[in-house]
Amino acid sequence: MCTGRRRLATLHHVPSLFRRKSTAVVDDAVTEVTADETSDSARPRGYTPAKGRETPKRPTANRRVAAASKPLSKEEAKERRRRLRAEAAEEFRREGGPRDRGPERLLARNVVDSRRTVGTWFFGGALVVLIGSSAAMPPTVRLVSNVLWAALAIGVVIDSILISRKIKKLVRERFPTTGQRMGSLYLYAIMRSITFRKMRAPGPRVNLGDPI
Repeated sequence: MCTGRRRLATLHHVPSLFRRKSTAVVDDAVTEVTADETSDSARPRGYTPAKGRETPKRPTANRRVAAASKPLSKEEAKERRRRLRAEAAEEFRREGGPRDRGPERLLARNVVDSRRTVGTWFFGGALVVLIGSSAAMPPTVRLVSNVLWAALAIGVVIDSILISRKIKKLVRERFPTTGQRMGSLYLYAIMRSITFRKMRAPGPRVNLGDPI
């Protein structure tokens, strides 16, 4: 009797063992899907995971704006070029170019701009002499033209010497250790002295008669 009861108890527990095993297999197969696995499944086939965190995509807003910019018409491009030329001319008139840089050059300009120079009449006088010395003019007119030309030439030479001497004196006083070549500085001042005041670049910063 005892043996029969033990066999019945064993048979009674066999189905429960099979049920536990099947339930455990199902539980192991059906695992919880996490957020990372969901995002991994949503990524494209050619995706390569980066080390650390994923590299963000570059913004394309600026490229889209640049690509969507409307090209200028012929009239607009012409107006833009004209405006840029005017701005460049104004900047050159105000600041000058590379050859105008340096305190010595500024001093030379101020020396020239603070005085009346014979050279400002040079080109006007040269035009009068050119017309008056033609063969169609009377001998008296041609003589006067030649005298005027000689007077202008002598006046420019004397004026240039005076300007150079003053520049030399001031540069030695204010810039004793300058590396500027004096001959180049003299020529720079003389060329400015024979240019009309309103056409000088950079523009004059001192008035006529101002002390330097």
